Order: sequence, then structure tokens, then C-alpha cells
Amino acid sequence: MIRNKNRYISLFSLAGFLCGTFFQTSLVAATLDGNEVPMHLVKSETCKECHKKIYKQWKGSMHAQSTALKDPIHGAFYQQVVGDPTKEGVKHKASGKYPVCLQCHSPNAALDKTTKLDASPAYSEGVNCVACHTLKNYKGINGADGKMKLGAKAWDHSDALQGPNGFLHEQGAKADKVRFIAEDEGDLNPHLGRDNRGKPYMSEEDMKEIDLPLEGNASMKTSQACLGCHDKRNNPKGVSLCQTGDEYLEGKSRETCQSCHMPMSDGIADHSMGGGHNLAMLRRAVRFEVQTEKQGDQLAVNVELENLQPHNVPTGAPFRNIYVKVIALSKDGEVLWKNFQEHPAKEDPKAFFVYTMTDEAGHPAPPPKASAVGKNTRLKPYETRVLGYQVPAKGVDSVRAELYYNLLWPGLVKKFKMLPEDLKAPKLIAWSESKL
Repeated sequence: MIRNKNRYISLFSLAGFLCGTFFQTSLVAATLDGNEVPMHLVKSETCKECHKKIYKQWKGSMHAQSTALKDPIHGAFYQQVVGDPTKEGVKHKASGKYPVCLQCHSPNAALDKTTKLDASPAYSEGVNCVACHTLKNYKGINGADGKMKLGAKAWDHSDALQGPNGFLHEQGAKADKVRFIAEDEGDLNPHLGRDNRGKPYMSEEDMKEIDLPLEGNASMKTSQACLGCHDKRNNPKGVSLCQTGDEYLEGKSRETCQSCHMPMSDGIADHSMGGGHNLAMLRRAVRFEVQTEKQGDQLAVNVELENLQPHNVPTGAPFRNIYVKVIALSKDGEVLWKNFQEHPAKEDPKAFFVYTMTDEAGHPAPPPKASAVGKNTRLKPYETRVLGYQVPAKGVDSVRAELYYNLLWPGLVKKFKMLPEDLKAPKLIAWSESKL
């Protein structure tokens, strides 16, 4: 049993933590090693000491790779519309204002109004532990002035950590390796100074000085915890870019974001938070089936897609897209027919599920400069769509359909040649075959 605060402090030693960062906010944790440390500058490695499994999951997530320093796609766009993420004082080139993208991609930096993302681990870690676990009250993204308050601005922030239950994630025997256990008094919670049955094991005086205090906040179990960043985003001309929140409302689902993206496993919410970069998540997104029927010398081929998600597929960044490839095969595997030669964008538009934007003249335009929405053929929440084809039946032994997911429009793949191949290559996320 822990009988003094010194043993607790050893769990959260932050020696050498400060690294020339900016203290412009009022969010300050208790004194550690003689230093006042703003809670939003606590790096995730501090949490790793006790939350080893959660830290490992987060470390491999896109949240941990969210900044322009670590995400090649975001980094490429950031360089174009803002500039160098290691420079202080850079502005959004079009608006001349503080880069709004940092409100979501590096919220701890946004709290300090800094753009030098390598100035602190808490900045370069992107959406790290404290970026989410200091969110106190959700205000929504629509400000009273009619302007969007995105990311960090959508929340009131706390100088105490926020947890969905007010106690540690790890419970019972599996927690023995990462924290002290009281023999007869329940699991000790060093964030609270009490065991998880509410009995104090610290003095009242010591509990007031806990370095990383924790409060229960039930809103962390709701989609509000995600919507500050994942609701919607307009460009400077009011054209909707990301719009997952509106899609979710359209789907009228009672599921929360966490129920899919942070499922429980062994009593712990999965902090991998898989999404568009996670092949396993993509492969459970859509039910996909091909059916064929012979009609004289033709085959009637129907490819059925059912969106199983409470938002569009794909969702998120406007340049994400999916497409269907259909091929008819002979008995020895020779391709006798296919629905396109190079890409379905022009050859078979119904098989290309995409969101596009245009300029005033109706010509394709990049997201920052678009003034109108072009076509939006993405699958809506829970939508079922059937693609029909007439295929010459001669020699056909089977018909195979495949569904591919892309992080980028075809034009961006050509433009961003410097990006890693795995980010540019289409991902096979579903397939089906019909034997004649």
C-alpha cells in the first residue's frame, strides 16, 4: 500500500520535461520538481509509465502521427498552404491568420498559439494523451459570431485530467504490473489519492497536491469527444470539406464514434483509433457482393454495396475515394472483359465514389480554392447501391468484383510523387466472385 506521496510522484517524474515552450495559457498542473508545468504540455511518455498498453496503441495511431512533422499527406498540404512546421510565426498564406489546421492536428500548440511544432514533445506528438484528456466541456464548433470554432477552440479545457469514469482504465489482476495494489482496499488510483472504492490512502493535504489529478467526465463516452475535430470543416469560401458530423446526423445512428473506433478489449478502450489508414477497419466498412445471371449471349452482372457505417464511405478528408473493379474470367484465368482499362473516373463513373469541388466556372478546383461542390457520389450512411453491367457471356467462367480504397484523388497521386508508395497505392478492401 502507498503510504506517502513520494512513491506516487516517482511514477510521474517529469525531470527534463521542459524544452523552451510557450506558457501563454492559464492551464497549469501542480508543481513538479519545483517547476510549474501546464497540463497541456505533459508529454505522452509520462503516461506510458502506468498505461503501457494504451500508450503502445496510441503510439501506432494516426492521432500520434497527426502533425505536419509526421503525416506525409498532411505535411505536403501544410507546406503548400502554410509553410515550414518547424518555423515560428508562420501564417496561413491565404488568410494571413494563425493556421486553423493546428487546432486539430496539433491542439497543444494551438493552445499556445505557436507554429514551431518541434519546440515541445507535446506539440510534435499531435493529438496526444492530454490533448483529449483535458477536454472539459464541449461548446460545439459553431461560434456565436457565425464562424467555426474548430478543434481546441470547440472545448473548454481543464487543468485536471478528464476520464470517462474517473478512475484508471486498467483494473484487477492485469493492473498489478503497472501500479500498486492495496491488499484489502481495492485498486489504488494515483490520480485521485483514493482506491477505486473511494477510500483515501493519502492525507487530505497530499491529495490537494496530486501532480496529475483526474476527474470523471461522462461526455468522454459520447461522440462529443470527437466532434470538435471530426464534425465538419469549411474552406475560406464556405465550401464544405470534411463533413463526418453532418453525415452522422443524417444516418440517425445511436452508435457513438467510440463504439467502432475505440472498442473495448480486456476492459480497456482501444486507443489505436483506427480509421482510413487502418486496413482492418476499412474491410469491415462495406458489405460487397457480385451476382450474375445469364440472359442469352449476355451476362447480367450486379455488384451490390451496402454501407455499414453511420457516416459516408469514404468520409473525412475530401480527397479520399473508393472504386469498383469488375472483371470476367475464362476457366484458365484469362481476363475477357473489364469495366475500365485505366481508371473508372472517366471510363465508368458510376464505379467511382468520390467528392469533388469546383471553381466558379465549374472546373475542378483544389479544396482551399474551391467555390462550389461538384459531384458527391460517396455512399451515404447505411445506403445500399447496385451497379449493373451487361457482359458478353462467351467463354466466361466467373465474374470477380473488387473494391479499392484510396487516400488521394488520382490527380494528387501524380502531383505528390514524393509521398511513400503505400499512401498512394489503392487498398483492396472487399471482393466477391460469382461462378457460372
